[in-house]
This record gives sequence, C-alpha cells and structure tokens, in this order.
Amino acid sequence: MDNLNIGRHISGQFNEDLERIINHVMHMGGLVEKQLTDALTSVCDADEELAKKVLSNDYLINNAEVSIDDECTRIIAKRQPAAGDLRLVMAIVKTITDLERIGDEAGKIANVTLESLSGKHKDLLSNLDNLGRHVLTFLQATLDAFTRMDSDAAVIVHKSDDKIDREYEALMRQLMTYMMEDPRSIPQIMSVIWSARALERIGDRCQNICEYIIYFVKGKSVRHTTPEDF
Repeated sequence: MDNLNIGRHISGQFNEDLERIINHVMHMGGLVEKQLTDALTSVCDADEELAKKVLSNDYLINNAEVSIDDECTRIIAKRQPAAGDLRLVMAIVKTITDLERIGDEAGKIANVTLESLSGKHKDLLSNLDNLGRHVLTFLQATLDAFTRMDSDAAVIVHKSDDKIDREYEALMRQLMTYMMEDPRSIPQIMSVIWSARALERIGDRCQNICEYIIYFVKGKSVRHTTPEDF
C-alpha cells in the first residue's frame, strides 16, 4: 500500500475514499477468483450444480463493477485528482472492466460442464483443467501485484503469459486432431475450444491489469511496447 501514497493527502476524507475504493477492487478480485475456481472445479468434477451456481453468481461481479465505477466517477467529480491520484483512479476503472470480462469468461467455462460430452471426449476436459489451473495461478499473481501495486511483480507476471499461450496452442492442436479423426465430434469439441479460448483471453486480461499497475507506478503507458521496454 505504500506505493499508493494515500497518507499524504490533506483531506482525510480523500484518503478514506481511496482506501475504500481499493478495498472494493480487492473484494471484486476475490469474487472473480472464486468464480474461475468454481468454473474449473465444475468442469473437472462434472458438477452441473456448481456450474449453474457460477452462471447465477455472475451478477455479483457485474454489480461490483458498476458500484466501483460510480465511486470512481464521484471521486473525479468531487476531488478532481491529478498526477498519481488520477493515474490510480484511471487504473482502477480499467482494471474493473477487465475483471468483469474475466467473470464472463468463467461463465463460458462453466457452460462446458453443462454440455453432454461422451466418455471419450471427457478426457479432453482434464487437459482443459490443466490449462485452467495455470491461468488461475496467473490471475492470483496478478491480483497480488495489484494489491501491493508492485510494478516489478507486474512485469514478471506479464512476461509469464507466454507459457499460457504455448499451452493453449498445444491444446488447440490436440482438439483439431480429434475433430479431423471424428467429424461427428465437432459440435462437442467446439464447446471445449470456446472454453480454452476463454482461458487464453483471461491471460490477456491479466496482462492488461499488469500494464495498468505499471502505468500507475511509473507513469508510463506500456500498452503497445514490448516487455523489454517496460
């Protein structure tokens, strides 16, 4: 929290506003992490009830995004933040958008649990679960970097997305092979492909959040630069 420099404001109320909004983002991050964990568990255990719970709980994340967005708007209107304070508020607004999208992707993964996959194709779900567990670890590291506003950690996490991309591409090749060998399986395999694609996108959105952390801490936009230039 030291990097946030919250304690330097003359207005105690401004400090409280910033601390409250950061706590709300951390709570939202916890909700998103729980949704992804439950979605992956539902796939691994073929737990349809848990999958339905993931889908029905998506509104919690949506509500959190709207509430935090309203708080940020109120802070900008009332406090007119500048420099680091403004970067922090903008980083939060962008982060909650990506967190909400990650929640949507968790719903797509839960949907595959509700598909009627045959015994043969259920083996694919274990590979999907492996990729998912790595993405979950990636998300947890991203949220940890955000909580500490640690730009060094954000750079390390950002670079590790390459591993997820390689694992995703390997899984896609495997799925393509299944479809070529048995065209009748295409509809079922497609649901697994969409879930794998959702996991790959979660990795991309975690990268976005890492870029927001770097933007806040260093005051430098790295959205269209290579990690070597961070």
